[in-house]
Amino acid sequence: MERKGMDELEVNDIIKAGLCIDNAKEFHKILKETIGAAKGSDPRELWQKLAAKRVLKPYYPHGLHQLVYYSVYAHWDSTNNGPPLYWFPSLDQSKHTNLGRIMEVHGPRLLGTSYKDPISSFNLFQKFTAQHPEAYWSILLKELPVVFREPPRCILDTTDKSKRGGTWLPGSVLNIAECCLQPSRHPRKDDDSLAVIWRDEGGDSKLHFMTLKELRERVMLVANAVDATFSKGDAIAIDMPMTVHAIIIYFAIILAGCVVVSIADSFAAKEIATRLHVSNAKGIFTQDFILRGGRKFPLYSRVVEAAPHKAIVLPVSGGDVCIKLREQDQSWGDFLASVIHLPRPNHYSPVYNPIDFPTNILFSSGTTGEPKAIPWTQLSPIRAANDGWAYVDLQVGDVFCYPTNLGWVAGPIVLYEAFLSGATFALYHGSPLGGGFGKFVQDAGVTILGTIPSMVKAWKSTNCMEGLNWTKIRSFVTAGEASDVDSGLWLSSRAYYKPIIEVCGGTELASSYLQGTLLQPQALGALSTASMATGVVILDDKGVPYPDDQPCVGEVGLFPLIMGASDRLLNADHDRIYFKGMPMYKGMQLRRHGDIIKRTAGGYFIVQGRADDTMNLGGIKTSSVEIEHACNNVDQSIVESIAISAAPEDGGPELLVMFAVLKEGYSSKPEDLQKKFTRAIQTNLNPLFKVNHVRIVPEIPRTSSNKLLRRVLRDQMKKELSVRSKI
Repeated sequence: MERKGMDELEVNDIIKAGLCIDNAKEFHKILKETIGAAKGSDPRELWQKLAAKRVLKPYYPHGLHQLVYYSVYAHWDSTNNGPPLYWFPSLDQSKHTNLGRIMEVHGPRLLGTSYKDPISSFNLFQKFTAQHPEAYWSILLKELPVVFREPPRCILDTTDKSKRGGTWLPGSVLNIAECCLQPSRHPRKDDDSLAVIWRDEGGDSKLHFMTLKELRERVMLVANAVDATFSKGDAIAIDMPMTVHAIIIYFAIILAGCVVVSIADSFAAKEIATRLHVSNAKGIFTQDFILRGGRKFPLYSRVVEAAPHKAIVLPVSGGDVCIKLREQDQSWGDFLASVIHLPRPNHYSPVYNPIDFPTNILFSSGTTGEPKAIPWTQLSPIRAANDGWAYVDLQVGDVFCYPTNLGWVAGPIVLYEAFLSGATFALYHGSPLGGGFGKFVQDAGVTILGTIPSMVKAWKSTNCMEGLNWTKIRSFVTAGEASDVDSGLWLSSRAYYKPIIEVCGGTELASSYLQGTLLQPQALGALSTASMATGVVILDDKGVPYPDDQPCVGEVGLFPLIMGASDRLLNADHDRIYFKGMPMYKGMQLRRHGDIIKRTAGGYFIVQGRADDTMNLGGIKTSSVEIEHACNNVDQSIVESIAISAAPEDGGPELLVMFAVLKEGYSSKPEDLQKKFTRAIQTNLNPLFKVNHVRIVPEIPRTSSNKLLRRVLRDQMKKELSVRSKI
């Protein structure tokens, strides 16, 4: 459907979008005045004026936000101009961001007369850090509270050619958990600084607080108990929701010189057992139950089925567990009681280890075969912390909330982002999908809110955040899967169009390789830069990198010198998975990551899914994500649409199949959606594409880390096509 431009909008259009007639007339008048003031300017300037004047209120119907945004950009040429922009940095504010501040200090020295300011010189500075990563990390180590017991001989040693990623901070010794828990001037953390704020779901709505000193003393108490129960270097698993206790346990294991094994609390017994076996875990911390929406779900019984050597079991509520434990297991109370007799149970001398000592074993999502076991060293948390410090701009005084789990890579990343930046970490002990979580965000004064796109879609479709005030939020973060434009529009509008910092990375990288920043204009559903000190190229079908800044689509290749990235796997050949078969580029072998990336005009990046999520439709390669973005808003009944291709068993071209999840109470017909999907794809992508089948399903299969399992849907469709061909 042809969208109206801003000049064509009438009062009637605004009424249809949800405003009453009087408000619609007033709103239309303000629109006309703003359009008049921006006459002759391009749509970006008009949108910037509308956002700056706060013409669109967070409490206005989403339909009105859609109407204005899509009308502003109705005639925008994305092919030649890049994606529409919705947020713009100011020069003054840019100089007060963490990254802008160090650019102002070090930019003239590193870039010479080419350096102008943090905004206009950003791309130049990023490319410099990609070519000289040691220069960037030498600066960052002075900004974060990373204290070495023994300092490194240098930042980066590349003399050992067998180590493709180089040797970082050689000779250094430290305990990274201690760095998170001690007072510091870089950034300024005091003992009475607020470290954690949390609320229990379904309780009396009381907010709970913990200072840095209180957190440190509790971590040290648990570290004493870990020390008394396990041996140094032991791998110890955590399988429980992200609670205050989970954070304490995580840091205590590392403080005591042991290794955390990350297991998501949603895993079945078989998946838990696999991770315990691969990591050779000597024990596991877990809960008796998980509490969600007032209901108790068994967790300990699932863990026991996985047969761990020893389990320490916390109660989901109350003072003690209310279930019978195995003989070798301990309740949380008994575990702590074993060290209460010590003269100073709340004091513990950290165990110091070399920089490359493993602190955490994480796992890939395991969508095919056994999940890869990825050891994080003490370098990995430093790289992880950089994500929050440099791009999200976490600072002392910020309240950072990111609902996740220690079993997923986001869990450890957000802990290090918060505690190495001096921000307060905000936790909601319950489901983040309902209004209770939204009210916590409001009441806790959250300033940085982390999300995943499917979570935002749930908030948007259920309207559960209506009436809440999120205007203290100064930026959002989103990761885990590709974002869509309309969900981003909804999220950003909740806080008067604050920026959404998109993140694309991986467990084995310990952070991102593509990012959004506060130093560049941002586009919905897009990333604006390669991460600092990270080199990124996009490869064509022959493995040849496209020229820098040329619009293209291809598999991504990474420069190998990535501080904190993995250099080994516990259960697979690291070199084969990440390097074998990758091309050489400027004298270095590129590192494989597996994402398909589209680089647009203007240098923005849009994630197109994994390399195995591309499809060939009539000889034209396209991605599932690109098709889904075109289809998600074709009908108001749709919560989510997923695109896959499947080739008939007897040969022939790949068929395009759409799976759709509908909102509750809607009953759209597959044949009607098929026509709408085809029209949207032909209008927005390619007139030769068509949807062959539509399947309406109650939900989309996902991994426990919330990644789409398109493979499962492809397999289902192949079986169906196979049966048809035999009939």
